[in-house]
Amino acid sequence: MSTAPRVTVAGAGVLGLTTALALADCGCEVTVCDPGGPNASSIAAGMLAPVFEAVLDTEARAHLDLLMLARDLWPGLAHRAGILIDRTGTLAVGDEAWLADVAAGFAAVDQRPTGLTGEAARGLAPGLSDAFDEALLSREDWRVDAPSGLGALAAAATAAGVTFQRRIVRERGDADILVVATGAKAELLSVAPELAVLTPIKGHIVRVAAESAGATVRGQHVYAAPGSGLALGATMEVGRDDVGIVEAKAMPLLAAGLRLFPGLRGAPVQMAAGVRAATPDGLPMVGASAAPGVMLAVGSRRNGWLLAPLVATMVAAQVMGQDAGPYAAALDPARFGG
Repeated sequence: MSTAPRVTVAGAGVLGLTTALALADCGCEVTVCDPGGPNASSIAAGMLAPVFEAVLDTEARAHLDLLMLARDLWPGLAHRAGILIDRTGTLAVGDEAWLADVAAGFAAVDQRPTGLTGEAARGLAPGLSDAFDEALLSREDWRVDAPSGLGALAAAATAAGVTFQRRIVRERGDADILVVATGAKAELLSVAPELAVLTPIKGHIVRVAAESAGATVRGQHVYAAPGSGLALGATMEVGRDDVGIVEAKAMPLLAAGLRLFPGLRGAPVQMAAGVRAATPDGLPMVGASAAPGVMLAVGSRRNGWLLAPLVATMVAAQVMGQDAGPYAAALDPARFGG
């Protein structure tokens, strides 16, 4: 293979676009193929949240070092693509018992949140309910605006020479390398058999049409991420791969969000649903498929935005025949056998 291989990237979500940009920066001739329309990355809240992921999900605690490394790669990617990172931090608010559980989660991952009064919390999250007398703050979790972030990545990739085609990829074709960054797509099983281990996870998110600013807020059964509209998320329906909106699934998110920010009651609301893909161990598959000329960048569960720069760096290194770094074995698609 020449030093500038021809690469097709299947998928224009955050993993596909970030990988395409990294490959173009390495001198590859890159084409991104995607059928168009909303994807899970565009619907997401853009969380770069390694600490609360580990605090609230016991299965993620063993991988906090990997998640933190991915987050630490974000400033470089943000500078490259012109993406604004919100580093205000994340607040946890809730009843006394729940906050005690959250504090125990912090201790389990050797993190030390800052305890705040309710008044101080409302200073960081304007509009937060007066019902909360205390909060826990972590500055380690960041956020980007997902829709504008995808646009910036696509623009940066285009400027770097990446071309885009609106089509579904079903084979490697005449590319030297096919990078699969599509999620759990059955049409590519014949190309990359490892995709069979992926499980689809449907998620609803609710956006309240009201300008908001400040810290992201984690409550019981909901998060509230500020921006051009307050994003309330997110449900997880394992095994579902449709994107139909079910109000009965989304309305509890809205109710929980309004308990956090009661002043938004009556504001216009938009509901959306997307499908993520997850591996059995919750970590993505990043690296070579058993199929010749095929690389995988799939299965990031709910951490696609967080993991994107790490995934892109690893894929680009392997395409160029370089060391993929300390997590290559942990994310190797071959780890599931078969």
